[in-house]
Amino acid sequence: MVLNYIWIGFFVIAFIIAVVQLLMGNTEVFPAIMNSTFDSAKTGFDISLGLTGVLSLWMGIMKIGEKGGMVNALARWLSPLMTRLFPEIPAGHPVFGHIFMNMGANMLGLDNAATPLGLKAMEGLQELNSEKEKATNAMIMFLVLNTSGLTLIPVGVMVYRAQMGAAQPTDVFIPILIATTIATLAGMVITALYQHINLFNRVILGTMIGLAVLISAVIWVGTQVDRETMNLWSTTIANIILLGIIIAFILAGVRKKVNVYEAFIEGAKGGFDVAIRIIPYLVAILVAIGAFRASGAMDFIVNGLEKLVVLCGGDADFVAALPTAIMKPLSGSGARGMMVDAMQIYGPDSFVGRLSCVFQGATDTTFYILAVYFGSVGVRNTRHAVSAGLLTDLVGVIASIGIAYIFFE
Repeated sequence: MVLNYIWIGFFVIAFIIAVVQLLMGNTEVFPAIMNSTFDSAKTGFDISLGLTGVLSLWMGIMKIGEKGGMVNALARWLSPLMTRLFPEIPAGHPVFGHIFMNMGANMLGLDNAATPLGLKAMEGLQELNSEKEKATNAMIMFLVLNTSGLTLIPVGVMVYRAQMGAAQPTDVFIPILIATTIATLAGMVITALYQHINLFNRVILGTMIGLAVLISAVIWVGTQVDRETMNLWSTTIANIILLGIIIAFILAGVRKKVNVYEAFIEGAKGGFDVAIRIIPYLVAILVAIGAFRASGAMDFIVNGLEKLVVLCGGDADFVAALPTAIMKPLSGSGARGMMVDAMQIYGPDSFVGRLSCVFQGATDTTFYILAVYFGSVGVRNTRHAVSAGLLTDLVGVIASIGIAYIFFE
């Protein structure tokens, strides 16, 4: 229901802004909106089609892992923490293994692997759902942790900075790591408050402290090496872990005398079905976002915020980077384009250029994730998922601004 109102709101706002622009003499605005809707619809289909192969690969691998017992082993290992964050799920349930695999892929910056693993986790959560069109607490907690976008090594952002000619492309590494950690912890707390989960449990507290120590260690390592070395390490380690998982799953299947080839084929068939199911949901959200952007609504919001900040006597330097922050919950590629645009206009080593990079790395694409993940299992009533996700995004944006002023001003 919430996504329904938001979807309608995008079109209504786009239409109102477009009418205002037309009255001001901009005759190109309505053709631009229509072209954007067609382009966005094609993009949604292309993304779904592009996901088919990756979905088939990882769903096949996960099926081997299930039959070989690896997923169940992960579930048992994670059970003490997961049963407290996801109290609806029975202890040791295999879906915990899928959730862990998805989060691990996200932390390593492996987006292509994270999405199919996340969709597999959603299938498992839907099997436990007694009301198939209504999101469960476990689904919402899982998706909010996804939208918070915890990434240990933001390789993509650093690569873009290098391509744009930044003097030190890795100078945003520590700010991004701090901002995304704050966003993830905030997402956990916000969702736990919605769902009345006790955060003072020693297992949860211990995990949060452990996460903080891990992040601190990564930050320390990141300050000891140069850009080339860090990029090489992060890429190599991430791919070694990924390949290691595949080999471990296959060997576990062989040990259990599973026909791993047949198991892979069985799981891979589901990848095509999931890719087909998410097409209408993905097209719907991307078309609405495309119309919103093409209408000039983004420029209207940013200009209004800048005037408001100046009126209140604040420093408006950060406002020029806000398009990236505003676009990030809506579209990953759109936010990436805004980030590159900010670096082109202001320079990659400017405050705005760096802040836009921190925005890009701090959180993930909330509406894209909600549309694709809920759409893959047919959930329509998202309950508090949107509000919890957007509040998490807001914390990430505020943290990014504060951290950027500390590091770059």
